[in-house]
Amino acid sequence: KEFLVEISGTTVTITCPLTEDQIVWKRSSTKVDSNTRKYVIENYDSSPANLSCSLESGRNYEMYLNARVCKNCEELDALAVTGIIAADLLITFGVLILVYYFSKDRKGRASTSAGSRPRGQKTQRPPPVPNPDYEPIRKGQREVYAGLESRGF
Repeated sequence: KEFLVEISGTTVTITCPLTEDQIVWKRSSTKVDSNTRKYVIENYDSSPANLSCSLESGRNYEMYLNARVCKNCEELDALAVTGIIAADLLITFGVLILVYYFSKDRKGRASTSAGSRPRGQKTQRPPPVPNPDYEPIRKGQREVYAGLESRGF
């Protein structure tokens, strides 16, 4: 037999598997003043606890309670979570398809801007001929530039 645990906000309700009356509840070796089949813990602080319910005749059931509770929690079932994920995926794929179709039409158009020119087959051009007025400085040949002086602006 198993305990039945119900959690609502910060209230935890535990139902003992024993069906008789006069049940003795103990929480972490301390006797609790509840003698009914259900034990209600108000303002539970999520701290683990050992609970036991027993009869005076000796039958005893024990459980370890480690539940997380919060004041403003909402429980979602598996169907709601599945629906949220499916809707998110459908919206994402819809936006993806819209972007694809709108960008597909613009890909093939030739632009008619002023700076565009018809592109023909690319031909290789030789590098430009260096200007003889600007000769590179070589080590040991500084006398060519020795007569040049800087101008003051």
